Amino acid sequence: MELEVRGEVFQWRGPAPYYYVAVPDAEAEQIAAVAPLITYGWGVIPVTGRLGGTTFTTSLFPKDGGYLVPLKDAVRRPEGVTDGDEVVVRLTLDGV
Repeated sequence: MELEVRGEVFQWRGPAPYYYVAVPDAEAEQIAAVAPLITYGWGVIPVTGRLGGTTFTTSLFPKDGGYLVPLKDAVRRPEGVTDGDEVVVRLTLDGV
């Protein structure tokens, strides 16, 4: 399954600061429909993502009934993406 996610990058300042994009509700519903088939625990969903010209592997994190796309520094920096930027991330859900 392939999805396009548009959203604002935000920083979570936990023990290790990290950047995320929230998956919009419509796309989150599509993911939730197939999640039981592909999750490897705790509702985490393995994906391949593409931000600009950078392809990466990660896992979607369930949060408040939706999902978050984590954006590692190795993905953000080459694309010049920072907190507050609007981005488009293309996701391929592995195994669907």
